[in-house]
Amino acid sequence: MTPDEYCQHKAAASGSSFYYSFLFLPPLRRRAITALYAFCREVDDVVDECHDPQIAATKLAWWRQELGRLYAGRPEHPVTQALQPILEQFNLPQEQLLEIIDGMEMDLQQTRYLDFKALSLYCYRVASVVGLLAAEIFGYADRQTQKYAHDLGTAFQLTNIIRDVGEDARRGRVYLPLDELQRFDVPLSDLLNARYSENFRRLMEFQIERAEQYYTQAMSELPAVDRKAQRPGLVMAAIYRTLLAEIRRDGCQVLSQRTSLTPVRKLWIAWRTWIKG
Repeated sequence: MTPDEYCQHKAAASGSSFYYSFLFLPPLRRRAITALYAFCREVDDVVDECHDPQIAATKLAWWRQELGRLYAGRPEHPVTQALQPILEQFNLPQEQLLEIIDGMEMDLQQTRYLDFKALSLYCYRVASVVGLLAAEIFGYADRQTQKYAHDLGTAFQLTNIIRDVGEDARRGRVYLPLDELQRFDVPLSDLLNARYSENFRRLMEFQIERAEQYYTQAMSELPAVDRKAQRPGLVMAAIYRTLLAEIRRDGCQVLSQRTSLTPVRKLWIAWRTWIKG
């Protein structure tokens, strides 16, 4: 299996909506974004699949060293081997890839966030940075597009948090800001024990509305000159906003179920959005 094939398998096997967002890209950009996504999956899997925090920290430290080897021209892992030729084509700063690992390390160090300001740093590292790197791969002419990519990344991560409230709580993680739980009178124990209430539904409506505001803000920041190049982000936004609408329609039952869209529906949304440009 070649490095590119490894990354392709990693991306396809994840079943993520991101996979559908770059299906229609030209080969070079598709290989590049697939390699970047595979890197994100590798470091994310370290945290999600390794139950010993010390071992997970050791593995993330290895990935830090591997990035050093990548930028020195000596990558060892299939993902970094796939990334190596990409570095010659696109501006992918080592510091930003390291920030993604910083975000994964936050999951090892804390399981609660006091307020949205604290959560915003996490969102920046695990999602907005990915958006900025992806924007480089897709291409842009106006630097304003970086603001779009930053806010769109935040919107994606907020959507993930909303979708995964119950799943994360079962792992002992709560990403919803604690001061907002208090404001809506939702005890932390309700999340940890999957107790649904009208107050919880109102809390989640608030979370959905904030995510939608980030999508709206991102779309307003995307310059017309870069809209065609940045279509993969628009595809992803269309899929994720549809997911948010489904969660809202289901009454925000995210404590006991994980709302998702079928692959066929994702493909239809992706094709329709791509054609619209």
